[in-house]
Amino acid sequence: MRSENVFQAASRIPNRYTLCHALAQATRQLHVASTRTQDTTNKVLVDIGSGSYGTIVKPQILPPPPIELDVLTI
Repeated sequence: MRSENVFQAASRIPNRYTLCHALAQATRQLHVASTRTQDTTNKVLVDIGSGSYGTIVKPQILPPPPIELDVLTI
């Protein structure tokens, strides 16, 4: 069942938005026009859950630069 595949894939990629993005990208790349999209999606979910695609590395988030305040004197 697809729900079991989703839970297995979520154990590899816990952030559901990252999981959805990775699933959509892999489905677009692996889909063949002669097959159903659902079958390709299920295959990608199984592959993600089994660890075939490796680990997802989160990009490093840098803090924003400080804002310089100009003081106006009258």
